[in-house]
Amino acid sequence: MTGCLRATQVSKVFGSGDVAVKVLDDLSLEFLAGEKVAIVGGSGAGKSTLLNILGGLEQPTAGSVQVGDTDLFTLSESERSQWRNRHLGFVFQFHHLMPEFSALEAVAMPARIGGVSKTNALETAKAMLSELGLADRMNHRPGQLSGGERQRVAIARALINRPACVLMDEPTGNLDPATAAQVLELMHGLTFEDTAFVVVTHDPKIAAQMDKQYRLEAGKLCLE
Repeated sequence: MTGCLRATQVSKVFGSGDVAVKVLDDLSLEFLAGEKVAIVGGSGAGKSTLLNILGGLEQPTAGSVQVGDTDLFTLSESERSQWRNRHLGFVFQFHHLMPEFSALEAVAMPARIGGVSKTNALETAKAMLSELGLADRMNHRPGQLSGGERQRVAIARALINRPACVLMDEPTGNLDPATAAQVLELMHGLTFEDTAFVVVTHDPKIAAQMDKQYRLEAGKLCLE
């Protein structure tokens, strides 16, 4: 497998002087295409901060993040936004679906933003939703979908551009255990050989299902 996302000597400090807090301390790690990785740690350990930096959403105090040959933080904000839409996918605890858009429209949106024609974007979105068991829910809006269905729509949206990496922040944290298990089972059934999945979670059962587990503690990462 080839590396698709790499962080090198990443640190993050909040505040300055006597009140400075180092949340991330000289972290280096690489995620490989096709693998599923969990990052675990206690509340306030910096898991979401690390995920935001890996996704180019938050600037590190030091270090670099590369996807392929591109260093995210050498790009301008607008360049990074466009590049992120094409090469990274995001799934959060809350689905962040716009209430006025159907599931089909929501999933097609990243492709449309990336310049794909409306026809092709909708066809790809239909295929993604069907793969995630939502063939009969495509024209429903978020308010007409269950929590598990909304999160599956969010996963389809994250995957439509076949990104190098999908970053997930507590993707089942807002679901009941049975629904969370169904969503995870569907996620594991997806076959994306060129895409890495990075899942931040506090749930050891979820972490145990991944190919690798890292623990973030006192600003450092260790492989479990």
